[in-house]
Amino acid sequence: MAKPILLVTRKLPDAIEARASRDYDARLNPNDDPWSTDGAEIARRANEIGAAGILGAAGDKFDAACIKALPDSVKVIATFSVGFDHIDIAAAKARNIVVVNTPEVLSFATAECAFTLMLMAARRAGEGERMVRAGQWKGWAPTQLMGVTLEGKKLGILGFGRIGRELAAMARGFRMEIHYRDIQKLPPEVEQGAIYHDNEDSFLGAIDIISMHVPGGDANRHWLNTARLNKMKPGSIVVNSGRGVSVHDESLIAALRSGHIRAAGLDVYDGEPKVNPGYLTLENVALLPHLGSATIEVRDAMGNRALENLDAVLIKHTAPPHRVA
Repeated sequence: MAKPILLVTRKLPDAIEARASRDYDARLNPNDDPWSTDGAEIARRANEIGAAGILGAAGDKFDAACIKALPDSVKVIATFSVGFDHIDIAAAKARNIVVVNTPEVLSFATAECAFTLMLMAARRAGEGERMVRAGQWKGWAPTQLMGVTLEGKKLGILGFGRIGRELAAMARGFRMEIHYRDIQKLPPEVEQGAIYHDNEDSFLGAIDIISMHVPGGDANRHWLNTARLNKMKPGSIVVNSGRGVSVHDESLIAALRSGHIRAAGLDVYDGEPKVNPGYLTLENVALLPHLGSATIEVRDAMGNRALENLDAVLIKHTAPPHRVA
């Protein structure tokens, strides 16, 4: 029996491509060519090969036009990500195309990234690293690059899901006080002593650091704007490893320039891979290239989870374990 044809839009870890090639007639993207950002190109390639499934990733353009143009042979789209806001779910449902994602394997690694950014911003690590590399360091000095300690600070976690709770567990080891804002108060055994705020004014006014872990989409677009930044304490720190669209860049840049916000650490950007050039002029912002889940262990786990979902639909003809549509 012929293997199902699987279109893979991005270069994936070797172990994942090997498994895909073993179980499918896999059409890979070995050079990671950028065609996956063009929905029309994804559809064209799927039509050319008669794909049964598509293994895509965050950043792929599965908009309504792309999904409408897919061949009838496509039964499932698997995204190599937890987020699926790059896929038009309504369009997929209209075509009876199953959509699956890769949850529950990257929470700790993404929380690690958020904590890395928090430390970098608080301790001015990016500035110091740039100073050493530029040959400008003249030796230790009592007032050189003084940052702030995390000990005793009030960490505000916006979105107390899996990643937010992993971050809280790490922060407790630094003797930080945990505050959170979510759609509802969670049970005490989940909170583990974290303080719930039922309104944003109370939340923003109480914290020294905000770490953002909210999903994308219009509901959270530019959530962190000038009005909300102004509700934060002078000298606060902003960390975002969630979704780039949740921060209004010009507002944060202005707050960083004025000093109202002491520092920021960003791993995601509105319109990435483009980065607002205003950030590049600032010393008090640490910038990472979307490294949240970028560990060998996690990327292999994500790939295997995606393939488990594809196996369920295309080989076992059963319900996939991580269906989002």
